[in-house]
Amino acid sequence: PSNTPLPSSQTLLRCRELRSAIVSPFKMTIIIEQPQFDAAAERKVAGDPAELVLDGGFTVPDSNAFGHTFRDYDAESERKKTVEEFYSVNHINQTYEFVQRMRDAYGRLDKTEMSIWECIELLNEFIDDSDPDLDMPQIEHLLQTAEAIRKDYPDEDWLHLTGLIHDLGKVLLHPSFGELPQWAVVGDTFPVGCAFDECNVHSKYFKENPDYHNPEFNTKFGAYSEGCGLDKVLMSWGHDDYMYLVRSPSFLAFAVAPWFIAKR
Repeated sequence: PSNTPLPSSQTLLRCRELRSAIVSPFKMTIIIEQPQFDAAAERKVAGDPAELVLDGGFTVPDSNAFGHTFRDYDAESERKKTVEEFYSVNHINQTYEFVQRMRDAYGRLDKTEMSIWECIELLNEFIDDSDPDLDMPQIEHLLQTAEAIRKDYPDEDWLHLTGLIHDLGKVLLHPSFGELPQWAVVGDTFPVGCAFDECNVHSKYFKENPDYHNPEFNTKFGAYSEGCGLDKVLMSWGHDDYMYLVRSPSFLAFAVAPWFIAKR
């Protein structure tokens, strides 16, 4: 039913025990065992800010895993060097021609087929080099995102699901999907085919991108016409654009918003 809430992270993590029934590559039915709680059960209080509890939900921490504010790319932390090196390679290599080539190759969707949960489990193998806030496997990020959204928007079940699947495109890092380098998979996205904006993270590295010096692509609108719409704009290639290409007509077909959130 449309009003059925998204299962909690704890329920999802028990999928294998409950023998999930997979019905198609991009649609999953989960058989959920409904727990019974005594009305007088002792209230569980979160001791750890990131702990998931039955009655308290996900608690959003005030700082990242390193004690800094979120998305602070200049903070002196053990992640700073890795993140900046990632963006230097990413900004140099993400060209209009590269994006066209990758969209053509991966738009065929001929790599493999697997369920959503199988994709989520693949991400347990990877840590995102572009993320200054987290050095844990991506499966943690997906579950944290879904739980945080569910806490803030309890009635928007489509948004909870969007949070859970928004980074599934990072399976491109896996050999089953081509084992692309991190610079071609993760990181913040940005339009290609037009001038690079200085608001992009570590924008100074764009100066070494061939398109930066190409008059066809280094103007405000570049290869596009004003007001053409986001669906006509090519974004840097990676997990977001791949997830946008993978979308199925039968999957979240009721809303356009999830796919533009994914493409962003």
